[in-house]
Amino acid sequence: MKLRNIFAASVVMLSVLTGSASRSDAKTDNWRITAEDFNGYNGVTLANGSIGIVTSDVPFKVNDIILNNVYMARRHADVSRIARGPQFLSLNLSIDGKGVDVRNVSGKRQVLDMKEAKMTTSFAVDGAEISYETMAMRNLPYMGMVVVTVTPTRDIDLEVANVTEFAEEFTNRSTRFKNHRDGSHLMPAMTSTAVTDDGSVEVASASAFLFPGKVRPEVVGEDAGSDVTAMKFTVSLAKGEPFEFALVGAVANSVEFARPDDDVERMAVFALRSDLDELVDGHKKEWARLWQGDIIIEGDDEAQRDVRLALYHLYSFGGEGTRNSIAPMGLSTVTGYNGHVFWDTEMWMYPPLLMLNQDMARSCVDYRTDRLPQACRRARHYGFAGAMYPWESDRSGEEATPTWCLTGTFEHHITADIAIAFWNYYRVTRDLKWLREEGYDVMKNIADFWKSRATLNDDGTYSIKNVVGANEYAPNVDDNAFTNGAAKRALEYAVKAAEAVGAEPDADWQKIADGIRFYHDKDGITMEHSKYAGEIVKQADVNLLAYPLGIVTDPDRIFADVEYYAGKIDGNGPAMGNSILAVLYSQIGNADKAYEFFHKAFVPNKRPPFGVLSESANSNNPYFCTGAGGLVQVVLSGFGGLRFTDNGIEQIRPCLPKSWKSLTITGVGPEKKTYVVEK
Repeated sequence: MKLRNIFAASVVMLSVLTGSASRSDAKTDNWRITAEDFNGYNGVTLANGSIGIVTSDVPFKVNDIILNNVYMARRHADVSRIARGPQFLSLNLSIDGKGVDVRNVSGKRQVLDMKEAKMTTSFAVDGAEISYETMAMRNLPYMGMVVVTVTPTRDIDLEVANVTEFAEEFTNRSTRFKNHRDGSHLMPAMTSTAVTDDGSVEVASASAFLFPGKVRPEVVGEDAGSDVTAMKFTVSLAKGEPFEFALVGAVANSVEFARPDDDVERMAVFALRSDLDELVDGHKKEWARLWQGDIIIEGDDEAQRDVRLALYHLYSFGGEGTRNSIAPMGLSTVTGYNGHVFWDTEMWMYPPLLMLNQDMARSCVDYRTDRLPQACRRARHYGFAGAMYPWESDRSGEEATPTWCLTGTFEHHITADIAIAFWNYYRVTRDLKWLREEGYDVMKNIADFWKSRATLNDDGTYSIKNVVGANEYAPNVDDNAFTNGAAKRALEYAVKAAEAVGAEPDADWQKIADGIRFYHDKDGITMEHSKYAGEIVKQADVNLLAYPLGIVTDPDRIFADVEYYAGKIDGNGPAMGNSILAVLYSQIGNADKAYEFFHKAFVPNKRPPFGVLSESANSNNPYFCTGAGGLVQVVLSGFGGLRFTDNGIEQIRPCLPKSWKSLTITGVGPEKKTYVVEK
């Protein structure tokens, strides 16, 4: 059926289908991004929710391996920092005694295949054409793999060595080579261990070579003194006969494993005794399942690739059943906000996951549930009731913000953001058992916090004083618009959650929610805080009242606030502000403005050669997964019109950009529905 958008003269066709839509008509290159110019190289992260492998432009190297939810304790800094793992996928190749390195290769090319979550690197060198695929195994969450094909252009002798490398913050490094025997079968593996220099975490990796073809050379360990420095093999190859081998490795840590060195060896042996094709097929099948939730754009190939790259990173950094959350930079770096978890998860990355993969969203929710006791203790420390979640969270669940930042002490809206995420999880899943056993306890304690945090005014309204809002340029203000709006929703949702589980809600929750104060200037513009006087703001704050909070619903008011703050948001601020403006322009039917701010939200932030996103137009700190979440929300909730409501996920007033022929969103909600928007 056709619906006319009441705010614009565009017409869209909407259809809702059960099941996944076929993607057989999608162009192959819309799943792939190719790099041939490596100037200003920014790697892509290949991740599986547990480890992140950051690609390099140096042959057979990776830039980093990041461990999710594993932190080094403070020693050389005032806060914890997410930990690196051993770089167990490094290879050194020599042809006829001459090493293969960046100086003697030609025709180098890298192709990111988002559909199968792999990076293929290819080049030519004297004596051979070489290509290799790198993967973080989705079916084996602590394992990575490199599959190499060497095609000789003449008869050659090939030597391959695997060397485990550690970052400078590791001490007590040790490597051993084991040539296990099981009957007549050799199972050679190299195991490396080290300890972070603060002594808090032991890490271990084990790697092994797999040979699927007819040629199976012997693998040996190369000793240097009392330690093993490499695991290697040599083989003679005839011209024109391709030779394939794989390096598979596992990484573990003492935070999650009692004996990480033993466990990684077992994982390596498991791979050794498995069929290579079956291991790779398992990885592909897992990604095919994830891509049941997809976004298909017809008429704009560049936007298709950009949106898919954002969704690829959300899926890469998220995990199903892990009870881990996602940091702003995902698993791409140890330096980006130290790998801590912020509101970035609940407000930016979580909503797309909740629409397209409820199990992945559940892990983000579980992360907060597990840290409720620490949040309750923190509230007591500051004289409040209930639960007060930290602005920056590490594995401990305690405040991890640097002490010199006011955000860690005063940016309290994070606590309301968590409650909103919890209620939206229930709205989508209708999991009453979860709400009774876990969700309501969190929401109740958050509501109790806001009850104790609010101040009664003489006129019967309520204020929330002395906060840092989403606009961090204005510290220690009263009645910040977004903080008040988020608290209002947290209190209202706690009432609904109580009713759903058959509990008696505190009467003060609704009373305070109804009385929370908002300020407006003489022209009716919503003020960012009680004394706001037109200053530049860091990012969207007031506009969040309209989306995602849905507190401001009148189109004229939305338009007035959007037009005003579009000129107030710092152009050097984080990308998410423009994403919100794009969603709101979509909601009021202004497709041109929506598309303009959609582009502003990410195009200036793309970094070569793959278009990975930086935090702002002037920064160079990819990958900014928070920005990816905002970008995907524009497509889902702006152009696609999908919203969280008490009836689940509903489509309300989609708004298709003029250059797009159609937008198809597959795998939405528990029913895996498909929504199509056409001109």
